[in-house]
Amino acid sequence: MDIPISTRDFRCLQLACVALGLVAGSTIIGVSVSKAAAAVGGIFLGAAGLGLLIFAYPFLKARFNLDHILPALGNLRVHPNSGPDHGEGRSNNSSNKEGARSSLSTVTRTLEKLKPGGRGTEES
Repeated sequence: MDIPISTRDFRCLQLACVALGLVAGSTIIGVSVSKAAAAVGGIFLGAAGLGLLIFAYPFLKARFNLDHILPALGNLRVHPNSGPDHGEGRSNNSSNKEGARSSLSTVTRTLEKLKPGGRGTEES
């Protein structure tokens, strides 16, 4: 059961939750006698701060072009080392495949050693 909601209503609800968190956290800290209650108020304030950051991020990103400061995390890639050079005649694509295969076999051997009763439990 999906209820359609406009972007404006969603942003207003998000901002209302942030304001409620700030008010609740401040009130809990203000009336608390014990340190544990003040810690709970701090958790409310931290959650409200995170909500405010989530609320403001699209606006800040559009205004200040944060892409050069915060690179897109989806573009991070892991490039395994292919080991020693296999000569100039080989294509770069095949050496990358071999490097990935050797990394996979290293991981497989390590996992076999860690298994209880696995074949790699003896010292070689």
